[in-house]
Amino acid sequence: MKTVIPSPAQPSIPVAGRAERFPVRRVFCIGRNYADHAREMGASVDKTNPMFFTKPADALVTDGAEVPYPSATADLHHEVEMVVALGAGGSDLSVEEAARLVWGYGVGLDLTRRDLQAQAKAKGAPWDVAKAFDHSAPVSALVPAGEATLSAATRIVLEVNGEVRQQATLGDMVLDVPEILSALSRLFALKAGDIVYTGTPAGVAALARGDRFLATLEGVATLEGRVV
Repeated sequence: MKTVIPSPAQPSIPVAGRAERFPVRRVFCIGRNYADHAREMGASVDKTNPMFFTKPADALVTDGAEVPYPSATADLHHEVEMVVALGAGGSDLSVEEAARLVWGYGVGLDLTRRDLQAQAKAKGAPWDVAKAFDHSAPVSALVPAGEATLSAATRIVLEVNGEVRQQATLGDMVLDVPEILSALSRLFALKAGDIVYTGTPAGVAALARGDRFLATLEGVATLEGRVV
């Protein structure tokens, strides 16, 4: 196909131990999926009506690249999350059907311009400028589902400058992965290449230029980086 401008590069995520990469179609995120984080943000949890938002695929930061401190904010926050990559899709899926979509797992940060989010909340406005900005989605290499061992006891942890900021177990999630994907499939036609950030535990806080972070999905994936 001839295009009138150069076609943009296909966003992709490395796969641990492989030369092939995972091409990314869309990036979905779920909010308020850990009750302790919802409480620290002064929000309630409604398991029957989960809250979703999106980021552009080119907001991903991969391969250990440094994370530029974004413009228009003085309050950049970290939110560590398990990331799920889909190898298949569908609509209106049952929990059992949704569970079969998962291709692999990783760990990432949902970076948030918290001051802009607070302004948007006060006005009842969308959160796009707070969540969907450039470089707002650092993510680790993905591990294929068949090579990952996960359970309710699997820990997710974020350290900043060697200090633990966030930690929880996957059993603390309000909705587990199949439930998230089932709910999401009632709102969007999911397809292979979609990835989902699955929510963050309590302990979100500010990042500053020069900070180093280490995110861990225990026994599965790690993400290291620096804010510049």
